[in-house]
Amino acid sequence: MIWIELEGAVNVRDLGGLPTTDGGTTVPGRVLRSANLQELSPADVSRLVGGFGVTTVVDLRSTNEVKIEGPAPLDAVPGVRRAHHPVLAEFLDVSDTVKAALLLELAEADRGRYPDDQWCGHYLGYLENRPEEVTAALRSIATAPGAVIVHCAAGKDRTGVLAALALAAAGVEPDAIVADYAASNDQLEAIIERLSRSKMYGGGVTKVPLQAHAPRAETMTAFLEQLDAKYGGVAAWAAGHGLTEDEFGRLRAKLRQA
Repeated sequence: MIWIELEGAVNVRDLGGLPTTDGGTTVPGRVLRSANLQELSPADVSRLVGGFGVTTVVDLRSTNEVKIEGPAPLDAVPGVRRAHHPVLAEFLDVSDTVKAALLLELAEADRGRYPDDQWCGHYLGYLENRPEEVTAALRSIATAPGAVIVHCAAGKDRTGVLAALALAAAGVEPDAIVADYAASNDQLEAIIERLSRSKMYGGGVTKVPLQAHAPRAETMTAFLEQLDAKYGGVAAWAAGHGLTEDEFGRLRAKLRQA
């Protein structure tokens, strides 16, 4: 696991150095993943842009999260594109009462989608409820002219699923994909501490025990199994939702070709 230490962000790591099923490894410095980037320091920005060559930020947060949190430091950097792809269902023009009812329906659908693990069902919901945004996020990774950093709020669920899809596209060993997903546990306390200070999550994240936020390896194992069983794998799913063969090849090459 290639961890990246930044002053203003946690749960930051490089998706390089992971083993592929054909005996290779993914190339470092191409795709990074992170929790929220709102607090990046000038030194962090310099390192990401000047050191890693980041040209694209793939932001998986909701429209409401982005509005409440406001601009992030990388947004002001010339030559860095922010690609916003909210992978959670959004209810922007409904009353709070209607929104609560719709969220309850989604939670019930998550449970029904995969009863043994509601989080697995929730992740599969990204693919079923927001396929156009998930596909667009993969396309943004594939077509970025330089390095990409993918993030959401905690950098473990939405980011974890998108990272898993990109790694699966690159042919990474399933056990390595699971290990990357579960690695967020190593920084869980720091993740929740930062979220507790955010405008969006400050009032809620500490109301449940820390371990309630912990990603489970079993969840990602189940997600990858369901990705194959229900959709025929990441390539078939992506092709069925508009990612062209050329774009999928570029996504694969992003993580594989030196």
